[in-house]
Amino acid sequence: MKFRSRTKTNSVVAAALWFVLLAAVSPALAGEAEVVTAAATPDSTGAWRIDATIRHADEGWEHYANAFEVLGPQGRILAVRVLVHPHVEEQPFTRSLGDVAIPPGTDFIVIRARDSVHEYGGSEFRIDLPAQ
Repeated sequence: MKFRSRTKTNSVVAAALWFVLLAAVSPALAGEAEVVTAAATPDSTGAWRIDATIRHADEGWEHYANAFEVLGPQGRILAVRVLVHPHVEEQPFTRSLGDVAIPPGTDFIVIRARDSVHEYGGSEFRIDLPAQ
């Protein structure tokens, strides 16, 4: 009899612990922001326009993709586009950033996205640039 009682109590405790754990990690359920695709287009002034398509399961103001960065080959930040609101109903979404200065001789750039909970960590996208 005591064995059954203890087993039932253990099951209730285990269920309660799972509930607490789920509640603690729920803000992280949207995962990390990832760059699905990106393009770099030079303009007539020598600057570049970067178009980045980002996917993230935005949940609202508490957890959303809030920026993307353009990085040079050594990881140097060349430009940042801040995203000022969640895109809950628009996934994936594409945003642009103009007037990006890319140093001459740069072979490639990397686009990475950030979200308001995880910051960085999702898929990045490399763009090989034509010889300058």
